Amino acid sequence: MKVTINDVARLAGVSMKTVSRVINKEPSVRKKTYDTVMNAVKELNYQPNLAARNLAGTSSFTVGLVYDNPNAYYVIDMQNGVLSRCKDEGYELVIHPCSYTDPNMEADLITMIKRSRLAGLVLTPPLSEQSSITNLLDELNIHYVRVLAGRPSDDDQGSCIYVNDYKAAYEITTHLLTHGHENIGFICGDKEHKSTSERLEGYKAALADHHKEFDKRFIYDGKYSFESGVEGAKNLLADNNTLAITAILGGNDEMAAGALFASRLMGIAIPEQLSITGFEDSPFSRQTWPKLTTAHQANDVISQHAARLLFTKTRGARNQDKDIITSFTPSIVIRESSGPKQ
Repeated sequence: MKVTINDVARLAGVSMKTVSRVINKEPSVRKKTYDTVMNAVKELNYQPNLAARNLAGTSSFTVGLVYDNPNAYYVIDMQNGVLSRCKDEGYELVIHPCSYTDPNMEADLITMIKRSRLAGLVLTPPLSEQSSITNLLDELNIHYVRVLAGRPSDDDQGSCIYVNDYKAAYEITTHLLTHGHENIGFICGDKEHKSTSERLEGYKAALADHHKEFDKRFIYDGKYSFESGVEGAKNLLADNNTLAITAILGGNDEMAAGALFASRLMGIAIPEQLSITGFEDSPFSRQTWPKLTTAHQANDVISQHAARLLFTKTRGARNQDKDIITSFTPSIVIRESSGPKQ
């Protein structure tokens, strides 16, 4: 027999209205009452009807994840992280792809928010980096949290989760420099993504700290795709008698895998003649041979903390989450694709 709110109220010795207030996380409920009701909920394994909750009052128990990213692995990891937190909080998740180049994107976003009666949104790059979107959400009075490539800013501490791509790119470049590589090619991702500029700046800073001059001939402006990695490597290595490149840093793992593929077609041994590194530690980094040195970016954990930060906004003062991490630095994973300069 299905457990009802009446059963919870009876076991807890409170009214159905009090149970409803506890389940809806209203901040006015006393802690003792809250704990008593939640113990009854757990004992009976009561599962609130989310659809009924949304229809019954003004509060919404649905949040959204908005993305525009060609990397399917990134999207799935972000989705799983937010979804796991939604289950813990008793919320539903609406996943909504957008295109930042679509002139009707903002109107589409407004329609989705109103149709789904969202309590809040998690925004991922590059949408999270567009002030027009955040201004729109502010006008609509919608809670949101942005996942951003960058370093923490005092202005956005309460609404942003930062990924320090700058530091991670600095460390990967340093890894190559300390292995004797001086001429390091860099295949950049989409210019629209702030991660591209952050990773490039980290690369430049490492060169400067090791007293190496930045040479724009070592930079290829590409896209975050395997095909762009292929073209980037071909371009950088085509006249290698002049540039003498001994290492390539791919803007992400897909690009690095493409660079490795192109190098193999050119008869270049990895890592004996050329070291290649990626970024993000996606499955691409482990499906190549040799496996790619990369920067591990825990997107599922990052998105969990983004959702946790969002719920501190949607649920008011009760049970504020004090263990949220708002800044992540991808950690370097050294594998067989990089080695000492021969």
